Amino acid sequence: MIIDCHGHYTTAPTQLRDFRAKQLAGMIDPSLFPSIESLGITDDMLRASVEGAQLKFQRERGTDLTIFSPRAAGMAHQYGDERVARQWARVCNTLIYRLTQLYPENFAGACQLPQRPGVSPENCLQELEYCVNELGFVGCNLNPDPSGGWWKDPPLTDRYWYPLYEKLVELDVPAMIHVSSSCNDCFHATGAHYINADTTAVMQLIQGDLFKDFPTLRLIIPHGGGALPFHFGRYRGLALNLKRPSLEEHLFNNVFFDTCVYDQRGIDLLTDVIPLENLLFASEMVGAVKGIDPLTGHHFDDTRRYLDAVESLDQNARHMLFVGNARKVFPRLNNILDQRARSVA
Repeated sequence: MIIDCHGHYTTAPTQLRDFRAKQLAGMIDPSLFPSIESLGITDDMLRASVEGAQLKFQRERGTDLTIFSPRAAGMAHQYGDERVARQWARVCNTLIYRLTQLYPENFAGACQLPQRPGVSPENCLQELEYCVNELGFVGCNLNPDPSGGWWKDPPLTDRYWYPLYEKLVELDVPAMIHVSSSCNDCFHATGAHYINADTTAVMQLIQGDLFKDFPTLRLIIPHGGGALPFHFGRYRGLALNLKRPSLEEHLFNNVFFDTCVYDQRGIDLLTDVIPLENLLFASEMVGAVKGIDPLTGHHFDDTRRYLDAVESLDQNARHMLFVGNARKVFPRLNNILDQRARSVA
């Protein structure tokens, strides 16, 4: 089995985009604000949206289950108010749930949170509990910068975030640290803002003592951890300068990284620098980089190919990367897989 820990619903029907436009228009003219019932996306539309995309690539690339969440850029927490954020998260999460029911062997859910800049993360607890306890989701996406490129909220190690961490620990689910769209022209969303956020999250965690207060909290830094693998010596040195323990002691019991790195040389470096116990297979397919690499003739985001080509990985290492680490970091995934195994038996 191969578990892809990082997938987004980037192929949703156009009705979802239209619903969002009505939401934002409704802030100016309340008569335009839509009801959830007006969404109008049928099961057939959902099937059509993934059959030629995510499911097609799963079959072609030999992966099995994707931990699936709403489109990251679509979260756009910087727009709207709290009412809009709550409704938008519920609509997007419900679509993910419906897909997990239509394709239980292919998708497990991770939820969008109704975050807003400057609004306590405590505002997200109800939706998180609902998605985990009622919909069976196994994780969530946590945006460290709901302002969309202006970084107005406190660092991830600040007590501001503690209500959310307490709930994550209580529910025993991890959070993937993932920003959304950028409204700052200085930062291209997927090329700069995403990677900036990954790197920023790593440095914030080095500077703080979050895991002394939450020793069982699990966070995933996507896209290979931003600059960390390439500048590992820099961060080791900064940790020493700040009188922090080694990175292995300070972070690696709680922080994990995915393999959304779209080059063989990058994957080679990632698997050489980061402990294999801290790496989870991921592709973010149909995501930031959708094209075919002219140098290889294969899709950039076909990350399984890169890992298959790493000669230093033995059978045990490949099992950790492809399935074992995901089951450890997302323990609620075990219930889904165990139920599947019983139904087959």
